[in-house]
Amino acid sequence: MDILQGNQHASPEDFYQSLKEKLEDHHDFPEDYLFKFIIPTDKAKLTEIYRVFDGIKFTLGNRESKNGKYTACNINAFVLDANQVVNIYKEVAKIEGVILL
Repeated sequence: MDILQGNQHASPEDFYQSLKEKLEDHHDFPEDYLFKFIIPTDKAKLTEIYRVFDGIKFTLGNRESKNGKYTACNINAFVLDANQVVNIYKEVAKIEGVILL
């Protein structure tokens, strides 16, 4: 999990609390929210991410890197509140090799 990249002094709990506060300050939920991830190019990893969004209305866009080693995954999902966004990030962060943006 590379969610704390660039913020090495924060614990995951601090990060998620800060994220929730920023989401509540800058978004008017319920709304569409754009999730962005970078994953090693692997259909199984992509499937794991899609499972996190099971039962949620979403659209997606994927783009492989030039060398094909990584895939940028953008998922635009309808979310109800900041807690749902944070919970989705927590679930995706459990998938090995995923970088959360």
